[in-house]
Amino acid sequence: MWRGVYPAVTTKFNENDELDIAEMERCFQIQIDAGVDGFIVCGSLGEAMALEPSEKIEILKTAKRIAGERPVLMTVCESSTRRACQAARDAAEAGADGLMVLPGVPYKSQPHETVAHFKAVTRAGGIPVMIYNNPVAYGVDVTLDMFAELADEPLIVAMKESTDDIRRATEVYNRFGDRFAVLTGVDNLALESIAMGVDGWVAGLVVAFPAETVAIWKLARAGRLEEAREIYRWFRPLLDLDVSTNLVQNIKMAEELAIGSNDRVRAPRLPLEGAERERVIAVIEKALACRPELPEL
Repeated sequence: MWRGVYPAVTTKFNENDELDIAEMERCFQIQIDAGVDGFIVCGSLGEAMALEPSEKIEILKTAKRIAGERPVLMTVCESSTRRACQAARDAAEAGADGLMVLPGVPYKSQPHETVAHFKAVTRAGGIPVMIYNNPVAYGVDVTLDMFAELADEPLIVAMKESTDDIRRATEVYNRFGDRFAVLTGVDNLALESIAMGVDGWVAGLVVAFPAETVAIWKLARAGRLEEAREIYRWFRPLLDLDVSTNLVQNIKMAEELAIGSNDRVRAPRLPLEGAERERVIAVIEKALACRPELPEL
């Protein structure tokens, strides 16, 4: 169902800490013009936990206006199953094409609790679901045995695979065939995952470098691995910025320098400062200074 490059888009704020809808429209259109296949809104990179429910719906509707016929998925990340179910219903009613669902955080649920949570949220939303599996960040690993229990839910159609274990994609395909679409969620394992046959890439740095991200995806899928590898090696220092506690600040800084946006975040996050800010800017500026020429796709 979901194939290709799906930006996990950032949320834009104005100087008064309100949603900057015009800037989100501009940034989302840059992604569409580069050839992405859909959007995922209000995720970790979108500062989900700092957003009000009404703001999430407004962001979803903004993305839907720009996406046209491309799918837009709403992230569901709540601390209780009750709230997650309501968020799923609200997103479905507002026109979401699907949901990306996390375990109930920050509680580290047991396997049977995690499965029950996913099933309840899926049934509440009534639209297709991608399970977001990121044990590194959230402390809950949705194992293959747990996916076997979830396989009887027809609306659970995909997984965002962020275990940091490149072997997991192959294990999923060996066990389940094409039952679940597998999308990699780790930017600096993306090409390795594409080589293993994943169905898509839920990408972070794409919001600042969409053309390069789409090029890597299309080249690798076309078997043009040498060309994809060349771009990926250039991209790698930037992709490492996604695998960080400061991924939001890092990537918003990349957006500021690469596409003329801004690095505003919502508290308790604060923009980068000091030596760390200088380090991240140096990584981005070095990449911009030697940006590769992209081949015909």
